[in-house]
Amino acid sequence: MKSSLYLPAEWEKQSGIQLTWPHSGTDWAHMLKEVQSCFIEIAYEIAKQELLLIVAPNIDEVKSQIGQKVNMNNVRFIECETNDTWARDHGAITIIENGVPKLLDFKFNGWGLKFASNYDNLITTECYKQNVFEADYANRLNFVLEGGSIESDGKGTLLTTSRCLLSPNRNGEWKKQQIESYLKKSFGLQQILWLDYGYLAGDDTDSHIDTLARMCPNDTILYVKCTDENDEHYKELCKMEEQLKSFRTPEGHPYRLIPLPMADTYWFDSERLPATYANFLILNNVILYPTYNQPKNDIKAASVLQEAFPEYKITGIDCQALIKQHGSLHCVTMQYPEKVIKHDKPCQK
Repeated sequence: MKSSLYLPAEWEKQSGIQLTWPHSGTDWAHMLKEVQSCFIEIAYEIAKQELLLIVAPNIDEVKSQIGQKVNMNNVRFIECETNDTWARDHGAITIIENGVPKLLDFKFNGWGLKFASNYDNLITTECYKQNVFEADYANRLNFVLEGGSIESDGKGTLLTTSRCLLSPNRNGEWKKQQIESYLKKSFGLQQILWLDYGYLAGDDTDSHIDTLARMCPNDTILYVKCTDENDEHYKELCKMEEQLKSFRTPEGHPYRLIPLPMADTYWFDSERLPATYANFLILNNVILYPTYNQPKNDIKAASVLQEAFPEYKITGIDCQALIKQHGSLHCVTMQYPEKVIKHDKPCQK
C-alpha cells in the first residue's frame, strides 16, 4: 500500500517525457546538427510510446526538424528561453500526495554555480503558466536539487550520493542531517541511502547517482562496475560496490545487485568523457539506453538491462554526441507520472 505522500519510481506509469531542445544559444552551437540528430532519435522513440513535451525558445525550428519523423500527435510544445538542455536537472520532480500529483519546483543553479542557469531555473514555472500540466505546483526554490542526483524505488527509499547533495555550492549552509530531514519530509521517505564513493572522469555534476547506480523493480540496483585494475576509477568503484552490498531495504533485506559494464575509455579533445550505461531512461514499456559505438559493451549493457526489466523492450540510442558535453540520455530527459501532462492539446504541424 502506497503512503499518502511518496516519490514515484521511474518505472511507474507515465504521462510523458520532457526534452529541452538544443539551439544555437547553447553550448551545443559548435556541433548543433550532430546533437539535434541525437535528440530527433530520442524524440522519435519517446513519441512512439507516450507524450513528449518539448521546451525550446523557437518551436517552429524544432517542428521543422522533427515533423517528418516524429509522431506529432504525441508532441506538446512550450516556447521559452533556455540556457541548455539538461531537463533531468531543471525539470520538476513529481510527488504523489493523497493520490494527486504535485510538481516540486526546486532551484537549479547550474550544478553548484558551474554554468549559467537563469533561464533553465524558470522553465518549470513557465510550463505551469502555459497550462501544459494538470498537476498541482509547489515552489521549492529555497532548496537546490537536481533530478539526476536522486533515485526512488517508489516505496520510501531514496538513493543518492553524498558528494553531490553535500556540495558546498548547492545548499552549503545545510548540514547532512538537515538535508536528510528535509528530503524525508518532502518525499515521504523511510530512508535515504547515501553513496560515499563513485565518480566518473569528466562529470560536471559532482557524481550524480544516475551516472553510477540506478534503482529498479523488485529491490534491484544496477550499478557501474569497473574490472580494469589500471583504470583510474577502479578503487573508487570497488568501494562503491562494497557499500552497495551493505545497503538494506527497510525490511532488512540486501538489495539484488546487477553490474553494468563500464564503457571503454572515451576521449574527446584530449579529455576523458563520462560515458555510462547507467544513464538509461525508463518509458512505459521500453527502456531507452545510451550506446557509444562500443559493440561488445553496448550489447552487454542491453543484456543486463533486459535481466533487470524482463518485460520491457530494450532500445539503444547512439549518445556519443551527448557525452561530448559530459552528459547522456537520462540527463536530457525528465519523466512525468500519469495525470501530469495534459493530453488535450495535439500538436499542429
